[in-house]
Amino acid sequence: MTPHPRKRTRWNFKRTWPLHLMLLPAVLLTLLFAYVPMGGIIIAFQDFKPWLGFTGSKWVGWDNFRFMFEYPDSVQVIWNTVLIASMKIVAGLVAPVVFAILLNEVRNSTFKRFSQTLVYLPHFLSWVVLGGILLDMLSPEGGLVNQVLAAAGVEPIFFLGDGDWFRVTVVVSDVWKEFGFGTIVFLAALAGINPALYEASEVDGATRLRQTLHITLPALVPMIIVVGTLSLGNILNAGFDQIFNLYNPLVYEKGDIIDTFVYRMGILNGKMSFATAVGLFKSFVAMFLVISAYRMAYKIANYRIF
Repeated sequence: MTPHPRKRTRWNFKRTWPLHLMLLPAVLLTLLFAYVPMGGIIIAFQDFKPWLGFTGSKWVGWDNFRFMFEYPDSVQVIWNTVLIASMKIVAGLVAPVVFAILLNEVRNSTFKRFSQTLVYLPHFLSWVVLGGILLDMLSPEGGLVNQVLAAAGVEPIFFLGDGDWFRVTVVVSDVWKEFGFGTIVFLAALAGINPALYEASEVDGATRLRQTLHITLPALVPMIIVVGTLSLGNILNAGFDQIFNLYNPLVYEKGDIIDTFVYRMGILNGKMSFATAVGLFKSFVAMFLVISAYRMAYKIANYRIF
């Protein structure tokens, strides 16, 4: 006789209550730091004054959002964010795929493990630390990179002071930091390829290049589609930690992104309502992109989380 669903649920809970207890701190932290602060969204619709609080500040409706689209810097900031994030997504997808394929061809297991460990390490370094290193290495006066360029007869380049070079520096440094960690998922996909396919191709006389083009890459395509599609949800996340630690007023025009713009307007300039409106706009667009990305991943690669 099948037990009643309510009794079955109660019985399951008696068995799994230690797991629920372990999960409780994470749930409480999420509620405290992710959901409770959402009450502050009301600031976006007010002329918020900290000394008046939520209840005493004047209600202005959609004025902050109108001002956001009329503000001369807003369009440039949104464009910078989309451009830098898009460059990061493309470069951050190509580099791990190429490295995973190259590493897969290495037959010396010791060198292979050493290489994997070496490229994973930068992922665990803070941008505060890396920012300081890059500031010294890329300095136009005595920086290591510019010393090498000078030895080659090239004029010093102000990587972090020229807008165009700043974008390139941001993308390259982000790829260098993260591509090793991003390689993990593609190495896992490569490990799932049937070795019999390579053996059969060798019998047919296929070279390593042919095997890569006709076996390895097609096997990676579903994972590339999934990773690339899900990355679309980050199209408005250009990396606050990185930009904040590297940028300066000289590159605001081409390096300022939504997150750093919100920080300056809200924290430094005290325009909390305007900054909240910009952040809320970004959150809604990001939510739409994430939902769309998951639906695309499900339709294209049959990938789903729930």
